[in-house]
Amino acid sequence: MKFLPHGAITALAIAFFTASVLSWNDANSQTKPETSAEVPSETTISDGLNKPRRHFRVDRAAALDDDAARDIYNRLQGGMAKGYALSETPAAKNYQSWKRYNSAPYGSSTHGNRFVNNYANAKAAAYGKYEAAGKLPPGAVIAKDSFMVADDGAAAPGPLFIMEKMPEGFSYVSGDWRYTMIMPDGSVFGATRGANTNRVEFCIGCHLAQEKVDHLYFLPEKWRVR
Repeated sequence: MKFLPHGAITALAIAFFTASVLSWNDANSQTKPETSAEVPSETTISDGLNKPRRHFRVDRAAALDDDAARDIYNRLQGGMAKGYALSETPAAKNYQSWKRYNSAPYGSSTHGNRFVNNYANAKAAAYGKYEAAGKLPPGAVIAKDSFMVADDGAAAPGPLFIMEKMPEGFSYVSGDWRYTMIMPDGSVFGATRGANTNRVEFCIGCHLAQEKVDHLYFLPEKWRVR
């Protein structure tokens, strides 16, 4: 397994995330950008960096068993937390102290073939009831951190995805959820009704399909923690 020091790997992850998106968004570009052997590359078929239609996908994503996924996450998670915390977003600074609802990092095709973990704060405790959770209250926060692993063993942190239930009236179409994506270096890629809000509009559209269960998706049964 290939790892770099946290500062180097977050910088490279950001650089290749942005480079891949911009390259695929360039109408005159005929080839994919070169990528480091140390960092998994990402591609998109969306409308580009400023209004993606989905999460950017990891190229050549690896398949891992639970033990391997845990091992990689254990090595990366301290640095991931430090990087996300640079955003000064409260959830990014605190989420790893919350309850984690998955037994091991699991692969998520809807999050671009990354491995993810589901954390929720105390106000979101009902999340642990999964489909029976009901409507979560204002102040409930669900955080999903992520990391990328390529089939050659290269691993790198991915974005932190946050859902925060806002006061009633915040946004009818989002069910009053605010979506925020934070990059491994702490930069905010986008936030609902905040900086670069157009970059996270696709989150609202995707979760709208789950309107009957408070716009929530739930992790696969295999990895659920009760």
